[in-house]
Amino acid sequence: MILQIGKALPTTPWELVLTSNLATKIVLVVLAVFSVVTWFMIVMKWWQFRRIRKQADRFFVEMERAATLQDAYHGVMKLPPSPYGRMLREGMNFFSEVSPALKGQDDPAVAKRTQIEVLRMIFAKEIAAERDLMSRFIPWLATIGSVSPLLGLLGTVLGVMDAFIGISTRGSGNISAVAPGVAEALVTTVAGLAVAIPAVMAYNLFVSRLTLFAGELEGFAYEVMGTMAREGKL
Repeated sequence: MILQIGKALPTTPWELVLTSNLATKIVLVVLAVFSVVTWFMIVMKWWQFRRIRKQADRFFVEMERAATLQDAYHGVMKLPPSPYGRMLREGMNFFSEVSPALKGQDDPAVAKRTQIEVLRMIFAKEIAAERDLMSRFIPWLATIGSVSPLLGLLGTVLGVMDAFIGISTRGSGNISAVAPGVAEALVTTVAGLAVAIPAVMAYNLFVSRLTLFAGELEGFAYEVMGTMAREGKL
């Protein structure tokens, strides 16, 4: 009975990797790179969202202390730069630069509606810019999560083909001859899933946090507009 010719049977997953063919090793190297990139982006985005949360807490504490929007602006400008501070700065710049020109219109009602629409567009632009900034690299997690299983499947198919070619060459089809080649081929499928699962989970988590972040900015924009209206700035 012919078991395997020229090399010992692998008994552990690591031995399967070491004894695998060139195509399998190439796929495993690419998946290893994907895994490193995935975990780097996961740690980076987690740190970014954590930092934004801390900035938001400090910002809103300072806002609550202020009696007027102008006082709040002077107070929060002393804090480190944050998306909320940039939103408030855009609103105050509108009040000091754009709003006086719009108030010069003949019809006060039309002027007020124009002010509100222009301010809403300014805030919408700032929210979109902040959302785009926070969403950097998140789509890469979705891409890696989608591609990794397919890449693992490609390695498996190539490994199975190589195993069957080896069986036909050696002229043996018993389980002892087939099992090592099939097991070697399945290593890339396992590696692909191991890379894809955390990438997809992190992508869904960060997309959810990004949606909450954008919603919080939008709510803050309406709060600023309401405060401006109460203080007679609009």
